[in-house]
Parts: sequence; structure tokens; C-alpha cells
Amino acid sequence: MASYLVTGASRGLGLALVSRLATLPATEVGKIIATARSDNSHKLKEIVNASPGRVEWVRLDVTDQKSALEAASEVEGKLHGRGLDYLINNAGLMDYSPTGVEGMDNLNEIFHTNVTSVHTVTQAFLPLLRQGDKKTIVNISSTVGTFAKAEDFRVAPTPAYKVSKAALNMLTVQYAQQYETEGFTVLAVSPGWLRTDLGSSRADLPVEVGAEKVVDIMQKTGPPQNGKLINIHVPGWENAPGPNQYPGGEAAW
Repeated sequence: MASYLVTGASRGLGLALVSRLATLPATEVGKIIATARSDNSHKLKEIVNASPGRVEWVRLDVTDQKSALEAASEVEGKLHGRGLDYLINNAGLMDYSPTGVEGMDNLNEIFHTNVTSVHTVTQAFLPLLRQGDKKTIVNISSTVGTFAKAEDFRVAPTPAYKVSKAALNMLTVQYAQQYETEGFTVLAVSPGWLRTDLGSSRADLPVEVGAEKVVDIMQKTGPPQNGKLINIHVPGWENAPGPNQYPGGEAAW
């Protein structure tokens, strides 16, 4: 019975991940910790109330180190002496700059949430992850932030998001290299362009599909994926026209 913690669980992909995990057998998925800055998400409350003791909400502002340490202490109590198996760093922001780099005025904010906060949260939960059986950290990234796809996504008016996800990929590698000898697997996953508030209604895939595929990747991951950026696999999207394809496997970055 593996334990999971998801950041940014009040909406979008984070909420969908918690929902997906809660549908899986308790013999496979044990404790699910859903974290967010506030508990004002009615949908999340419904999931928590439907699975009392299995799905639990913990307050966590990923941008605040004190909040991260307090959350880690609270989660330790909820795990009752067991470690944390999976940490899913999902919380993130996207910018919109129609004039591109020239109009990019929020790089610090986007970078802090998408990169620095992942480091802050991971630091806080490392002691619990060390006690876990799986010792797996999953950082939700994007092929939008890869050098390999930079030309394909040239017109996307999200320069700060691209920069931050490129940095997140390297942060993933740094953690993967340092903690490999302790049995950790640290990877980044690109969940696809999903129909969320962040992704918009024009996106390729329902958020539920992205959540299902990310969970599949997590549960099948191991040392061979350490330090990699993994793409989801959606049948029929392997060679789709346009910049987005979902063939699975390691994404070039």
C-alpha cells in the first residue's frame, strides 16, 4: 500500500491525480495526501469525505518554506510511522505574454513557483521519502520547456513558463544524480496539453486522461527512468500533426 502526496491538489491536474489515485485498490494505493493553500475546493472536499482516513487534506503553500516544513510535520503524523513513497510536485503557474520575452514581467514569480518551490517542498519531505519503500519524486514538467521542441513552440506566448520548465528539468537531474545511491528515482513527466484552467478548453486532452497516464508512469517507474523527462502515451497521438505528440517513453529535451 504505497503512500502518495500531491501538491496543487485543489484543481486541474492535481485534483484529477487525487481523484484517479482514490479509484485504485487500497491494496495498491494506501494513503493519499492532497495538499493545497486552502481547503475551498468543493470537489476536493467531496473526494476527501468519500474516503475518510485514506484521502486527507493538508495545508501547503509551496512558495513558503515554513508552510512546507509544517506540512511535512503534519504528514509525518498522518503516516503513523511509515515513510512517504511518492511525492508529486504538481503545483505550478503559467504566464501569458503576447509580446513574448519583451513583455515578460513576471519571471521571478513563475520561476519561484515552478522551480524554487519544487526544491523547497522536496527538501522538506526528503526525511519522509527516505523512510518510504518507493522513494520516488515526480516533477510535473512540460515538453514546452525543452530545447528540442523550442522551434515547435516558438509561437506559444508563455516565455516565463518555458524558462521555468527548462530549469525544472535540470533540477530533476540534480536530485536524480545526488540521491540515486540512496535508492531514489527522480523524474519529470510531461502530462500533455490538458483541458484545465491553466491549459484552457482548447487543449488536446481531458484532464482525466492526463492524470490516468501520469499515474501509470509513476507506478511503472524505477531506476531506468531516474533523471529522465517522460512523455505520456496516448494511442492515436503518437504521430499527431502539430507540436504535440504523446508517444510515451523518454522525451528529448
